[in-house]
Amino acid sequence: MTNHQSERESKNEREIVLDMLIKVIEGNEFSHVVLRNTLKHLKDRPKQERAFISRLFAGTVKHYITLDYIIERFSTVPVKKMKPFIRNLLRLSVYQLRYMDRIPDSAVCNEAVKLAKKRGYAGLSGFVNANLRNIARRMDEIQFPDREKSFEKYLNIKYSVPLWIVDMLLKQYEPEQVETILDASLREKDITIRCNRMKTTPDELKNLLGSEGITVTSHPYLKEAFIINDIDYLEGLDAFKEGLFTIQDVSSMLVSEVAGADKDDFVVDVCAAPGGKALHIAEKAGFVSARDLSGYKVGLIDENIRRMEISNVETKVWDARIIDPDIVGKADIVIADLPCSGLGVLGKKYDIKYKLTQNQQKELVTLQREILDVACKYVKPGGVLIYSTCTINRDENTGNMKWFMENHDDFKAESLDDYLPDELHSDTTGRGFLQLLQGIHFTDGFFICKLRKRE
Repeated sequence: MTNHQSERESKNEREIVLDMLIKVIEGNEFSHVVLRNTLKHLKDRPKQERAFISRLFAGTVKHYITLDYIIERFSTVPVKKMKPFIRNLLRLSVYQLRYMDRIPDSAVCNEAVKLAKKRGYAGLSGFVNANLRNIARRMDEIQFPDREKSFEKYLNIKYSVPLWIVDMLLKQYEPEQVETILDASLREKDITIRCNRMKTTPDELKNLLGSEGITVTSHPYLKEAFIINDIDYLEGLDAFKEGLFTIQDVSSMLVSEVAGADKDDFVVDVCAAPGGKALHIAEKAGFVSARDLSGYKVGLIDENIRRMEISNVETKVWDARIIDPDIVGKADIVIADLPCSGLGVLGKKYDIKYKLTQNQQKELVTLQREILDVACKYVKPGGVLIYSTCTINRDENTGNMKWFMENHDDFKAESLDDYLPDELHSDTTGRGFLQLLQGIHFTDGFFICKLRKRE
C-alpha cells in the first residue's frame, strides 16, 4: 500500500469531501472528474460510505451560493475572508444541517470541530463550533430573498446560480421555465445508458442488468435507452465490462437518430470525445471518423471503442478549426457537437455555473462559428450537417443556426420529425431544430439542428 493510499483510507467521509471541495471550488479541477476519480479509488469502501461522499460533495457544490448566504447571516467574518479550509468545512456542514435530515445537528457540529483540530485549525475550532450551533438552532429563522420583490435575487440564492446567468435566462425563457430548469439542475440525476446493439438487444440487456441486481426502467423516448438505479460500482458490472452498454443521455442519442444514417454512409464527428455519438451512429452507418483536439480526448474514444468492440470507427487527433483536405466534400454526415457553455448539464457538472464567465460564453459562440465554417466543407452535396450543444443559451444555439444559414446559403434546415418520438414534435422540429430543457423534457438541456447541403 502506498503512503497516498493509506492516507486516503485513514480519512473519514467528511474529510474526503472537504479535500474534494477545495480542489473544485478553490482550484481549477472539475467536479465530475474529481468525483469519478475519488469513487474509483474508494471502490473497496462500503456502498453506503461512497453514497454519502457523492451526495455530500455534489450537494455542497450545487448549493454553495445558498450555503454562503446562510453562513453570512450568522458569521461576523465574510465567507470570502475566511481561510479556504474553514469556509469549505462550514459549507459542507451547513449542507448537512439544511438538506440531510437524518444526521443529528450535534453530530454535524462535533465532526466539524474534530476535523478543524485534526487539520491544524484548533485555534478556529471555537469559531466553527459557535457558528454551526447558532445556524442549527436558528435555521428556521433565515429569511431568503422575496420572490415577488426580486425574482432574480430569489432565483440566485434559492437555486445557487450566479446573477448574470439568471438574468440571461430570464431574457430568453419564461420565468416559470427558468425556475423549472434551475430546480431540475439541483436534483439528483438519473444514470441513463444506451444498449450496444452490435452486441446485444435492449431486452437482453434489461434482463442481464436485472440479474446483476440493477433496477432498470425503459426510457420513454428511445427503445435502446434505459434509466438505471441501485448501482454500487458501475464499472464493476459484467455488462459494462463486456461493452454491452455505455452511459449516455438520451439528448445525445437523439443526435445519431436525427442524422438518418444509412449502412453505406461515411460519417465525420469533429469533436467526438468521449465517443458516445460516434459509436452510436456506427451502429447505423458504414464508417465513422471520430476526431478530437488532444491525445487524451482521443484516448477516451479509443477506450470506449475497445470496450464496446466497435470495428468501423477510426480515431484521429485533429483540431476542428483546421481543415483536413483529405475529407473535403466526402462526408455523408458531419456531426458537430461543439464545445459550449454546458448550461444544459448543470445537474451533472455542478461547478460549470460558477466557473463560466460572460466573456468565455461570448468566446464560445465565436469558436463554434469557426468550427462550423470548417466542418461544413466536409459535407458532400446532398449530405447532412448536425450541429448540437449541451447548453440552453440561445446565442450558442438558434443564434448560431441563424448565423450559419445566413452565411452558408448552400445549406437548408430539414425537419427532424421523422426521427423523433411524437412527444418531442413541435413547431421548431418541423423547422429543423429541437431545444430540450432539463426539468421540462426527460433529458439534459440540449440543442440539435439538422442542415442539408443542397445538391
